Amino acid sequence: MDAPTGLDFTPAVGDHAFTPKQRALLALAHRLGRDKFAARAAQWDEEASFPFANYDDLRAAGLLGICVPEAEGGLGADYATYMMVGAEIGRFCGATALTWNMHVSSTMWTGVLAAGIPMTETQRAEHEARRKLHFRRVVQEGAIYAQPFSEGSAAAAGKAPFGTTARKVEGGWLVNGRKIFASLSGAADYYGVLCTEDKGDEKPDARDTLYLAVPATSAGFSISGDWNPLGMRGTVSRNLLFKDVFVSDDEQLMPRGVYFKGAQTWPAMFFTLAPTYLGLANAAYDFTVSYLRAEVPGEPPVKRRMYPTKQIAVAQMRIQLEQMRAIFLRAVLEARPNPSKDERLRLYAAQYTVMEGANDIARLAIRTCGGQSMMKHLPLERIYRDSRCGSLMLPWTAELVLDRMGRETLYEPGEKDE
Repeated sequence: MDAPTGLDFTPAVGDHAFTPKQRALLALAHRLGRDKFAARAAQWDEEASFPFANYDDLRAAGLLGICVPEAEGGLGADYATYMMVGAEIGRFCGATALTWNMHVSSTMWTGVLAAGIPMTETQRAEHEARRKLHFRRVVQEGAIYAQPFSEGSAAAAGKAPFGTTARKVEGGWLVNGRKIFASLSGAADYYGVLCTEDKGDEKPDARDTLYLAVPATSAGFSISGDWNPLGMRGTVSRNLLFKDVFVSDDEQLMPRGVYFKGAQTWPAMFFTLAPTYLGLANAAYDFTVSYLRAEVPGEPPVKRRMYPTKQIAVAQMRIQLEQMRAIFLRAVLEARPNPSKDERLRLYAAQYTVMEGANDIARLAIRTCGGQSMMKHLPLERIYRDSRCGSLMLPWTAELVLDRMGRETLYEPGEKDE
């Protein structure tokens, strides 16, 4: 039966009046996830290995360039469209969706989001000339970009300077520092590193943030550390070390100082982790319905849907899922540069709701399906572990979001207590 969306399935974001491009991309993502990604997800989780086969499929489908402008050979998806498609992929493989987000964000930030960031005419010309290099690599060479910004601080959100630094030298920059939880480590061709310009003084400033693409083959660049986490094991998020790594001027993903402006102008740029977790919430719900109806392939045809406790639990899961979909969809549709206070607070609320709600739905799914659902040949225990990771991810952890919401509700800019 056709959904009201014009698709033959209900997308992870729910029903909506999708554009033709959105319908086409959602159908493509759903088909890839259903037919290929879902069956492989257990392998990446068990091995804690990167989903290279899924990236071959993403590359062949043109989805590595989903946010590259059409004029540059990409699919030209806007922010909202990408967020919808990301949720659909997360429905079938969380690790693929989360790492794909890191790659896509490198093209989204330099593409559609950059249009809303204030730049001088010189900066704009420089940016548009340089980003062609990165877009060409993605579209023509199938290059993968990582986006390692985490250092365990508030720097990624533009609230503090990065510990990783870049010093200007002839023809480029010398990068020194360390990144942690760097997804796609060992799989990316380029690492979109955020760092603070070293101006030779002792007063690093967040306004001097640089955004540089470090080639994986660079001298002085290394990857270290074990990777054996609770969930999202296929992201392979190890540590990166930069020791006098030379990066040419052409590798700048944004002109000097523009990233800081972007972080202040486009807070929705930090919401792009959420689609993965909305997808996982859908996956937990989908599995529970199939399991109670005895429709899980390979499982005994024992129905469990006749018990009132199971029916009530499914109803509770659906209510929470609809709440998550509603606030997520509103947040992505109204995302824009310089949002109003209400829009910004709603964005924080959406982040918290999705990240905490995904694991809550997965928890209820396990309780409802019972002991059998904990077995590793079924996907639910993996979904539960993966979903627990969302609210821990910088720069918008659940704790930091609550702190921001409370502070920004009670204080207007410039206000302070005597």
